[in-house]
Amino acid sequence: MSKQILVCLPLREEQKRAMQQAAPEAEFRFTVPADVTAEDVRWADAVLGNVPVELIRQNDRLEWFQSNTAGPDAYLAPGVLPERCVVTNATGAYGLAISEWMLGMWLGLQKDLFLYRDRQNRSEWAPTGHSVRSVYGSRVLCVGMGDIGSNFARRAHALGAEVVGVRRTVHPDTPCPDYCLRVVPQSQMDAELPEADLVALSLPGTPETKHLFHRERIAKCKPGAILMNVGRGSVVDHMALYEAVHSGRLFGAALDVTEPEPLPRDHPLWREPGVIITPHVSGGFSLPKTLDNIADIFVHNLKKYAAGQPLDNQVSRKTLYVSGGAGERLLSTF
Repeated sequence: MSKQILVCLPLREEQKRAMQQAAPEAEFRFTVPADVTAEDVRWADAVLGNVPVELIRQNDRLEWFQSNTAGPDAYLAPGVLPERCVVTNATGAYGLAISEWMLGMWLGLQKDLFLYRDRQNRSEWAPTGHSVRSVYGSRVLCVGMGDIGSNFARRAHALGAEVVGVRRTVHPDTPCPDYCLRVVPQSQMDAELPEADLVALSLPGTPETKHLFHRERIAKCKPGAILMNVGRGSVVDHMALYEAVHSGRLFGAALDVTEPEPLPRDHPLWREPGVIITPHVSGGFSLPKTLDNIADIFVHNLKKYAAGQPLDNQVSRKTLYVSGGAGERLLSTF
């Protein structure tokens, strides 16, 4: 029996054709999030793309849900998807876009560029009087070494930084990447914090990572360090972060994710000059290459689905982490 596949992404015609060629026996419907209907979702055996949660929970026979994000958190909540539904994500699609956002924020904070934009908005021609800092020779601690963390680590290394990676676990027989001084398990992270000029977080939101950077851990960071978060806002205690930046203990912070999103209007982080907040836009489709990567991952998994083979990028509903697979082919993009 042919499968019915709903694709909910703003694809070009050649991308649609590539998907149809990957599963020639399947029947496709192509739509976008603003136009998808409950009938579309109930019709599908497989859904590719982040349709509204309230619609996808109406399909109790769904076989496969392919997210167009790296963290399909809302879809993993109990009762949203059938128990037997395979969940895959877009690991490998976002490393380029998000790592470049991280570079921009890092350089902007190091060189006082955001403070000068504030002065420009007030028509002020006035130096900050600060000594600016170089990324060259900095120590960078990448907490999370998946697609995003690895891409940023490569770029930081290319600019002359010393990079240390942090993974949940490190297998003794796994070689250290040539762009890292070392990669350590999370159990050794606290020993690395006092040496890091930049702490770059790209972790998923799990019970284990909830407020992983609490007040006590933030206090272990090197005085004058920058903290950057592009994973999930729940990883950081935001009041503790505010206190650390406001007091001068930390030099600054760059956040593309917060808890909640958005932060309440009266949260003091909004008005802290050393903090830059963007509305969860470092990924998305603002960089066209990201959508191309997502389409490639979809095509790769569609071929496996049509052949009855195990899918890549499967997300564990228990750990919320993803297996290797389709996205690994994109990790080396520089």
